[in-house]
Amino acid sequence: MADNHIKRVRFLPGVLVRTAPTGAAVPLVVDSPHSGRAYPDDFGHAAPLALLRRAEDAFVDDLYENAPLYGAGFLKALFPRSYVDPNRHEGEIDPAMLAGAWPKAIGPTERAEMGLGLIRRLIRGNIPVYDRLLPVAEIEDRIARFHRPYHDELEAMLTEMHARFGGVWHINAHSMKALGRKQGKPIPRDDFVLGDLKGVSCDPEFTAFVAETLKGLGYTVKLNHPFKGAALVQRFGRPQDGRHSLQIEVNRGLYMDEEKIEKTANFAALKRDIDRLLIAVAGFIDQQIRTFPEAQEGE
Repeated sequence: MADNHIKRVRFLPGVLVRTAPTGAAVPLVVDSPHSGRAYPDDFGHAAPLALLRRAEDAFVDDLYENAPLYGAGFLKALFPRSYVDPNRHEGEIDPAMLAGAWPKAIGPTERAEMGLGLIRRLIRGNIPVYDRLLPVAEIEDRIARFHRPYHDELEAMLTEMHARFGGVWHINAHSMKALGRKQGKPIPRDDFVLGDLKGVSCDPEFTAFVAETLKGLGYTVKLNHPFKGAALVQRFGRPQDGRHSLQIEVNRGLYMDEEKIEKTANFAALKRDIDRLLIAVAGFIDQQIRTFPEAQEGE
């Protein structure tokens, strides 16, 4: 069993929930940054809530909630990504949204220019989230109360596991629309897309293991297209230091009605397969840490 001194659940109201392993701990952390659905009272959005909810990675937290049973730490955001996106860098600011000058350096990105930066400007491609410009102080407050605590909590979890075991593996869990678009035409997506920044954020052996495990469960898998990973795996994935971060996108058509934002009858089967994936990953990691010098010395 996991160590008794570990506090099982850490809860920051409206911000995050962190759950410690309940089974024999392995250095695995799973996080769901985009499944939050607690919309703050001060959001002040103009777009209908029903549209904003389309931005959620709805129910991904439910799909992965059993991670602690298999020895992993689990972190989920409670706030919605349309309010402030924890999978964006603090500098991914869209100047077109500001009521004043941003006091720090802005790191322009393609996502921010598309209205999908740290603070979302557009929903469904061309519908404005706000009918107002946002004061700088309002954005800074969102960063301080939501974005930064999430990053800090995830960093603490990864650092604790790394210190304890000598390495750590991180699954950054997301969902994607069932259909992409190319030149205006709908394109069906694979069941899963794995993003490791094209081999930069984790050992390719880990990516390959996850891909083969999912294929063995009957799913189609694509690597790094159309999603190769964003701010969280960019920040925390440093395989040269024994820190491996892999982004996993699951096709929403496998488990939910995207229009109604409701689970379908297939949800339970997919969740069982996610459990099988987590069990397999825990076994993979257990074998990896057995090769560490510290483990060999203790044998």
